[in-house]
Amino acid sequence: MKLKALAPILETKDIPGTIRFYTGVLGFTQRGEFKNGETIAWCDLVRDNVSIMFSLPNEHMNYGTVMLSGSLYINVEDVDALWNSLKDTCEVVYPLENFIYKMREFAIKDNNGYVLNFAEPVRE
Repeated sequence: MKLKALAPILETKDIPGTIRFYTGVLGFTQRGEFKNGETIAWCDLVRDNVSIMFSLPNEHMNYGTVMLSGSLYINVEDVDALWNSLKDTCEVVYPLENFIYKMREFAIKDNNGYVLNFAEPVRE
């Protein structure tokens, strides 16, 4: 059996703010949404081959705060250009650097406090 894709669903209390951050700052597109009355309760945000869904807290999983203990690690082309476009617009977790495991990467926080790592292999 082949696994085809991973598309995390992250909880947020501010879907409109999340949509603004991902589309306005990170260049994602809103592919879908589900409304509960007038309130957006779920959305799907995509850029190239990356899809991240967000939902409001619900009765089954209402943690009350950001609960991701790790980060979302996104492989990119031209991490330097992405760093230059984001470094002054986001909260930086760590700046662009080369790591001993041969990846060049940086990390930021989104509007919810989730950590997003952007990386590409070190060019030799």
